[in-house]
Amino acid sequence: MRVSELMTKVVACVRCNDPCGVAAKLMWDCDCGAVPVVDEGERVVGMITDRDICMAAWSRDSAPSAIRTGDVMSRQLYFCSPGDGVGLAENLMRSHQIRRIPVLDGERRLAGILSLADIARAGGRADPRSTGSEVAPMQVASTLANICQPAPVRIVNAAS
Repeated sequence: MRVSELMTKVVACVRCNDPCGVAAKLMWDCDCGAVPVVDEGERVVGMITDRDICMAAWSRDSAPSAIRTGDVMSRQLYFCSPGDGVGLAENLMRSHQIRRIPVLDGERRLAGILSLADIARAGGRADPRSTGSEVAPMQVASTLANICQPAPVRIVNAAS
C-alpha cells in the first residue's frame, strides 16, 4: 500500500513568521495536533505541534500570539513521498517517535500528511489473513507502543 492511498491531501500550513496563535487556531479548526511550516517558496521547512506551542508559551510566560512559529517549530524534518510504501512511513514514525509526517514531492512541497491514525484506520480494515501489501494491525500496535515510550529522563543538577 502506498502513502498516497492513506494520506490526507488537503493540509493546513503556516509560515515561519506567523504567530503561534495562528497555528493553534488552525489546529483547533482542523482538529489536528500538528501543522507543517512552509517557506516563501511553499517548501516545508518544519513542523509545529500543539505541544510545541504550549511549552513555548509556558516556558516564555508569553501568549502564543507573541511567539513566532519559526522560533519553536521542529526543524528536524522526517518525511516521505506519496509513492513510498506505508511500511517506510511507519518505520520513520516508529524510529523517531512521531505521530504525523508530512508527505512531500520532489521539490519538498507539501503533497499531504500521513498520521498514525490514518495507518491505524487502514489496519482496522485489513484482512488479518492477508499477506499482501495491506497494513498489518499488529504492526500498527507495535508502532504505537514504540511512539508512546517515554523519553529517557535527564536529571540536571542545578548546582553544576
